[in-house]
Amino acid sequence: MDMPQDWKHGTLEDLCSLKQNSCRPCDSGLNVYVGLEHIESSRFFVKAFGKPDQVVSLKNRFAINDLLYGKLRPYLDKASVMEVDGICSTDILVLTPKNRIPPIFVLGLLHTDEFIQYAKQTTNGVNHPRTSWASLREFPIQIPPLSEQQKIAAVLFKIQQAIEIQESIIKKTQELKKSTLQYVFTHGLRGEMLKETEIGPMPESWIIKKIGDLGKIVTGTTPPTKNREYYQDGHYQFIAPNDIGKTTRIYKAEKKITDKGLEVSRLLPKESVCFVCIGSTIGKVGITVEEMTTTNQQINTIIVNNDYDPYFVSYLMDYKSEYIASFASPSPVPILSKGKFEEISIMLSPNMTEQLEIANVLMTIDETIEIHAAKKSALQDLFKTMLNKLMTGEIRVKDLDIDISEASA
Repeated sequence: MDMPQDWKHGTLEDLCSLKQNSCRPCDSGLNVYVGLEHIESSRFFVKAFGKPDQVVSLKNRFAINDLLYGKLRPYLDKASVMEVDGICSTDILVLTPKNRIPPIFVLGLLHTDEFIQYAKQTTNGVNHPRTSWASLREFPIQIPPLSEQQKIAAVLFKIQQAIEIQESIIKKTQELKKSTLQYVFTHGLRGEMLKETEIGPMPESWIIKKIGDLGKIVTGTTPPTKNREYYQDGHYQFIAPNDIGKTTRIYKAEKKITDKGLEVSRLLPKESVCFVCIGSTIGKVGITVEEMTTTNQQINTIIVNNDYDPYFVSYLMDYKSEYIASFASPSPVPILSKGKFEEISIMLSPNMTEQLEIANVLMTIDETIEIHAAKKSALQDLFKTMLNKLMTGEIRVKDLDIDISEASA
């Protein structure tokens, strides 16, 4: 695409300069420290900080409106604009915008696909690939007039704000879910007196059952990956621990298997309850939503019998996940065998009506999380599209009537 006539060619160095102001943490007089772990990929702002007294050796100073760019593994896309003064890791470049250029406009450039690819090509080192300001400053760019830079920055800022609003709603709703799980699986919904049991207090009408009594327990298996006919053009969900998310329903698996793959797998019906029993994510819980699915061997699944509502069981397993996971073998890779999993005792309501009521309350909360997660995902897609089109002039905003005050330096 041709460059707009009122834009000009330049390099990153025309927009910002490297700030080199090192200090010892104990002498900085500041109370904010930023390491690479505090900068989230693809995000504009840092939301979590460390303390200078937690680190040693020389660090770099930064100020409000400076940009922090992670030079280690630049493919991680770590760049943020700072809203406070502080110090940061020496694996972070501190960049200062020039000539009243909006920091968020410069930050937008650092997040474009073109810049990320350029930065990756300038790295040195195999185990710890790093780029440098000497290389990055030569990145070729197209520079719009200042007034358009301000409007581009404002558009990007508002989309980022919208993403953060959705994240805040999701976080608060997840907290509501956590407290609701704790209440309904301790007190029930009938206002009953509690009774003490060997596994804790529970409503008087509730009973203790072994997990194996809730239904058939199935341990997953993985069809040989070398056999392409098991996976190529597959359409049945093959669930792994990473496919189980923040809500109880498992909608999408990264891998799928074919009819041939299904023949050598352990088939699960719709509304089977999956519990991760091996590895670092032990205790994750989800429920299948398709008629025919399978899992890998890290997951034990309960095919719930007719005495219990599958969603109630799924939420119960979620609430008791840490307790259940505590029965795993104490090893670097924790393992909760099928036999041990089946023998674990849990408390639950024998009343199907109460089970359904509890499940419906929690499903409503999960649906709210899912709605806002979908909005967040759509906004992230919009941001990525707008970012690359705005920075190349494919989309112009120079005539847009927009408040630029929040996004300008």
